[in-house]
Amino acid sequence: MTALYDTLFNGLAIGSVLMLAALGLAVVFGLMGVINMAHGELMMLGAYTTFVVQNLLKNGPLSGLFPIYLLIAIPIAFLVSGLAGLLLEKTVIRRLYGRPLETLLATWGVSLILQQFVRSVSTAFFAGLLLAVLLGLLAPRLTPQIWWQKRWAPLLGVGGWVLAGALGIGLASALGSVRALDQPWFSARNIDVTAPQWLRGSIDLAGVTMPTGRLFIIALTAIALVAVNWFLQKSVWGIRIRAVTQNRPMSSCLGIPTQKVDALTFLVGSGLAGVAGVAVTLLGSVGPNLGGNYIVDCFMVVVLGGVGKLLGTVVAALGIGILSYVLGSGSLLLLWPTMPAGLNETITFFATTSMAKVLVFVLIVVFLQFRPAGLFPQKGRMVEA
Repeated sequence: MTALYDTLFNGLAIGSVLMLAALGLAVVFGLMGVINMAHGELMMLGAYTTFVVQNLLKNGPLSGLFPIYLLIAIPIAFLVSGLAGLLLEKTVIRRLYGRPLETLLATWGVSLILQQFVRSVSTAFFAGLLLAVLLGLLAPRLTPQIWWQKRWAPLLGVGGWVLAGALGIGLASALGSVRALDQPWFSARNIDVTAPQWLRGSIDLAGVTMPTGRLFIIALTAIALVAVNWFLQKSVWGIRIRAVTQNRPMSSCLGIPTQKVDALTFLVGSGLAGVAGVAVTLLGSVGPNLGGNYIVDCFMVVVLGGVGKLLGTVVAALGIGILSYVLGSGSLLLLWPTMPAGLNETITFFATTSMAKVLVFVLIVVFLQFRPAGLFPQKGRMVEA
């Protein structure tokens, strides 16, 4: 029984990480119908934000807060990834609603840009980028409103971003002449986040050793799930999001600001990806390619559970997590020692992390042949289309 409990706990921990990573995608893809291939890179931004917070609090006047730096990093990572997602929605996604192929290609390109961003970002680069983004977003407010009512308003918008980009490049080039400001913050190397002292131990319960780091991930996932469910079901903006999802034209006629709803939905979904990035740092080193390790799994969770259903996301994430651990760790061989020889050889062949993922993916594909809508019915804009 101890082996069974240990297997279930580790599977639950892996499923919790996957669930936390998929929650944001469930909001963006499930409710908005947007195929965001950059979701994994938003997780990466959350992980790198945790690394920055750790280093800022390790020494200096705020070193007294270092023991709780992980708790401080959670809202900051949510904000950083959320703002990145908001910028993505305003500049790229907003013009591509209802065009899934173009959205997929655009967000895939953004994911590559973000990967290169963390490899190359320096103080000079960041200052130039920040200036360009602020000028681009504020351009409509810095120019006469009557200009934006003319037929050439789209050209004005493009010209504003081009000018903002040119000024940002100019500032980055000027600051880059100072060597100290031109040094990359992270480079292409993986980074390590040191867990606080209170997350390095373990708790023994019923003969099962449960690392406190994994218990923290499970608790964080549970809190995030409750918060998202409350936001979508009880808050005013959550009700507006569900209204726009069900009937966008009618919601607009009733006075619901649909563009603000789109932006807020993307901010929340992207922010949750950042929180998932914080959790991932407790499992090992992270690098620019972090997103690619989770994006496919996240889509599998959302599609298997049923697009637009949080309950489906929970069931699918926990199921995939437990099944992946049982197969990949070889625990099934320990739980069933009298397994027939032929089946034993098959399970042994798949008893690695990569092969277990392949087998789980095959099982999901087979399941979807009989139930294409997933475990729960699909809802969202893609249904209306």
